[in-house]
Amino acid sequence: MEMHHVRYFLALCEEENFTRAARSCGVSQPSLTNAIKKLESFVGGHLFCRDHRKARLTELGELVRPHIERINQSAVRTKEIAQKYTTGERPQL
Repeated sequence: MEMHHVRYFLALCEEENFTRAARSCGVSQPSLTNAIKKLESFVGGHLFCRDHRKARLTELGELVRPHIERINQSAVRTKEIAQKYTTGERPQL
C-alpha cells in the first residue's frame, strides 16, 4: 500500500465518483482507477461497487475505511512533526 492509494481511496469515499475524485487529487481518472485496483489487490477484495455514476463502498470497504483514515492521520501527523523538527521547534509527541 502506498500513500497515494490512501489519499485516492479517501477521495473516492468522499466524492463517490472516479472522475471527481481524480480531479480533487489532481490526477487523471485512469491513474486513480489503477491505484484503487492496486489497493484492492493489496487487501484482497473489492472496496467499491461501481456503476457508471457512483462508486459506493462494499462491506469490505466499510470495514477497512477507519483503518485507512488512521493511516492518513498518522502520515499527516508525522509530516507535521518532521516539519517542526526541521525548523528548530520541539514538536509534542
